[in-house]
Amino acid sequence: MKEGLSNRLYFDVTSKSLNKKNEELCGDKVEIVRTKDSDILVLADGLGSGVKANILSTLTSKIIATMIQEGAPLEDTVETISSTLPLCSVRHLAYSTFSILEISHDGKAHLVEFDNPACFCLRKGELIRPSFIKREIAGKEIHESFFQVELGDYYVLVSDGVIYAGVGETLNFGWTWDHVADFLRREAAKRPSAHRLAHQLSAACNDLYMGKPGDDTTVAVAKVIPASHVHLLASPPQDKKDDERMVQEFMRGSDIRIVCGGTSGNMVARVLDKPLRASLHYSDPSLPPTAEIEGIDLVTEGVLTLSKTLEILRQCVTNTGEVENLELVDADNGAAQIAKIVLEKCTHLNLYIGQAINPAHQNPNLPFDLSIKARLLEELADLARKLGRTVECYYY
Repeated sequence: MKEGLSNRLYFDVTSKSLNKKNEELCGDKVEIVRTKDSDILVLADGLGSGVKANILSTLTSKIIATMIQEGAPLEDTVETISSTLPLCSVRHLAYSTFSILEISHDGKAHLVEFDNPACFCLRKGELIRPSFIKREIAGKEIHESFFQVELGDYYVLVSDGVIYAGVGETLNFGWTWDHVADFLRREAAKRPSAHRLAHQLSAACNDLYMGKPGDDTTVAVAKVIPASHVHLLASPPQDKKDDERMVQEFMRGSDIRIVCGGTSGNMVARVLDKPLRASLHYSDPSLPPTAEIEGIDLVTEGVLTLSKTLEILRQCVTNTGEVENLELVDADNGAAQIAKIVLEKCTHLNLYIGQAINPAHQNPNLPFDLSIKARLLEELADLARKLGRTVECYYY
């Protein structure tokens, strides 16, 4: 861990949504805003379902996130929502429930809830209940809490589709808040990533709905984590004289080190004066096997592996309204291992990108676009940023 960052808390934040059956759009909306001082998580649930609900929840979440980010008082934010939301022509209501969780990097948390299920707060595998005060703002009863978070805490915001999962189908009265809490307590005791916990809860809801959700169902999870710096090196530098400098900078101040590419692996092994050992374990015939260098956590092939990594991460970044396939993340291959590190073990991703050109990647007769590791690394950086990671790129 780098100096000066050890006392700062970081937040792994992710969300998953299931669309109500036969609906193209989700009536719930999650907005995540990161500032230099805090992370803001907003979950809004619009009245009804489909397009109207989507408009209501999108407006609500955007207004709240933007105004809180700009330092607006809670009263002004709620009043703005009340006066801005368009009226439904059928019900003559402008209604969207919301939950707001703002966590400062010093660990101070501010939770605001209106008509959504209460936030699930889990610490060391147990449920905790922060005290709250009731306030009336613009005719709405608001629950407001202030508390201090701790390393390893989970905070789970949900729409009512989670609480009522399975109602009238597999369960008479739905899943209920207490049973969801029991589920989260069991799963949180295993210390999963925020992404994995959100997936597990979303998948459990989908099972209770028998694959046909009776309501829009959204889960947003924030996990309090320490800083974790991942360094990934791909391609040798343009000038061979820079090999040693590149490797030395790559090795400095990281928690996890990844090398992508055969030429890159050979260069790192040579500079470190360590043997490069290729693995004979082929778990996926479509991808080259990984290798080993002492002091490096993961050594993979380059373009094919990175392409597959991006395929996995795209699925995780895109909230499709359906349950994603975590088997891709858990697969035994280099691409899945890189994706899993970025998803579950990374707050900062530093990319060390050499600009030497590999002639093999420029062949127009290759079966797909290998034109270039540089483009793949740009997309990797973009996807990592969308996942909330801090990304730096260094070129040689």
